[in-house]
Amino acid sequence: MSKKTTLMKNTVIIFCGKVCTQLISFFLLPLYTGYLSTNDYGIVDLITTYITLLVPIITLELEMSIFRYLVDSRGNNRETKKLMSNNFFILLVALSSFLVIYCIALLFFDFDFKWLILVDIIICTLSGNFLQVARGMGKTLDYSISCLITGAFTIVSNIFLIAVLGLGARGMIISMMLANGLGALYLFVRLKLYKLVDFKLVDKSLIKEMYRYSIPLVPNGISWWIVNVSDRSIISWVLGTASNGLYAVSNKFPTILSSLLGIFNLSWSESAALHINSPDRDEFFSDICNTVVKLFTSLGVGMIACLPFVFPLLINKQYNDAYYQIPILILGAIFNVVICLYSAIYIAKKMTKQVAYVSIIGAVINILINLLFIKHIGLYAASISTAISYFVMMIYRHIDLKKYVNIKYEKGLVLKTILIYTLAIILYYKNNLLLNIISLIVVVIYAIIINKDFLNSLKNVFLKKILKR
Repeated sequence: MSKKTTLMKNTVIIFCGKVCTQLISFFLLPLYTGYLSTNDYGIVDLITTYITLLVPIITLELEMSIFRYLVDSRGNNRETKKLMSNNFFILLVALSSFLVIYCIALLFFDFDFKWLILVDIIICTLSGNFLQVARGMGKTLDYSISCLITGAFTIVSNIFLIAVLGLGARGMIISMMLANGLGALYLFVRLKLYKLVDFKLVDKSLIKEMYRYSIPLVPNGISWWIVNVSDRSIISWVLGTASNGLYAVSNKFPTILSSLLGIFNLSWSESAALHINSPDRDEFFSDICNTVVKLFTSLGVGMIACLPFVFPLLINKQYNDAYYQIPILILGAIFNVVICLYSAIYIAKKMTKQVAYVSIIGAVINILINLLFIKHIGLYAASISTAISYFVMMIYRHIDLKKYVNIKYEKGLVLKTILIYTLAIILYYKNNLLLNIISLIVVVIYAIIINKDFLNSLKNVFLKKILKR
């Protein structure tokens, strides 16, 4: 099986599972916006935001380290057991330390849902770790099934807890906690992780080696958090949690792109790690980058063209102001596509310090623009700061990566992308039915033409499958 075919196969398997968890919040938007006020939704979004910040800090990005080292140990059962024993030892120490710190902090601070948040953080930490373990072991199907379990239970529990029992924000937090817990329990039992724990194999030198890889990813993770979601904190502080609720809804649409990218990036990071030293590396990486950039830019501009028709159907009227932020955030999500493609290559080369450095630059830019302009232009400051910080990071990584890997893009790709996005965004803000229809037709034709090679290869794969039968 070729490198590209393997990558496509793994992406499809992961997609089948991850689409349930990463896109589920989008499909539940009518429920959330129908049953929760902008204030309640803003509070829950803020809690989720801080959980995403704390989890990688608690373990010092251990999950990324265990994934990378398990990839190298495939086929070596003894090495795998040694890695997993050290992984569980670190998890035990990290979570115990966090529990003590959290309880001490509660002596000085009091806030809503404090015990639910604590349990949720612990479960999210275990869930994230087990998912990366499954990937590192090459158990892509089990990874996907775990995500399916999490997604299915999220739907059922949200409907029951919010719509039936009327628990509101509390119901959302409980739902997230239970769904992630079930997904983690499945992997723990299915992969028989309990059989891979022997604390006699704990090795200080191995722990140091794993942390040398993962610790530079901590500032990177924090910086990404700042670029992605610090906006929520500043919005809540300056404009109020109701405004954060509006911003959270506007972010759900570009999150579709980010979620799809995250799904692809899981298999891409594995392929990059496996083939980083291949003789045809530059050609393979260039081919993937061109295909992915064309596909995701088409998806992004397609979303902008479709939203004038879709937004009123999905979103309650009290959230209408979210409409105007979406194209800017989608543009930022497109810049993020290129950033993630490059990040996987850096991580494959174990150059995590370089990844962290540029992320910190992006974070600083994001905060500065937010603080300088949010009082003057409101939510637009958050959207624009995100897009600009992503753009700077993308340009920097493109220039820096040329020192290590020569990635070439098709001629005219950048110019075509700029033109189609300019047209789509102008017509989006005009919000005229006829112009919106014209925009959608033009974008569909553009997407088919620019992705014709990918569509042909996809057609050939399906034809081969049918002929074999």
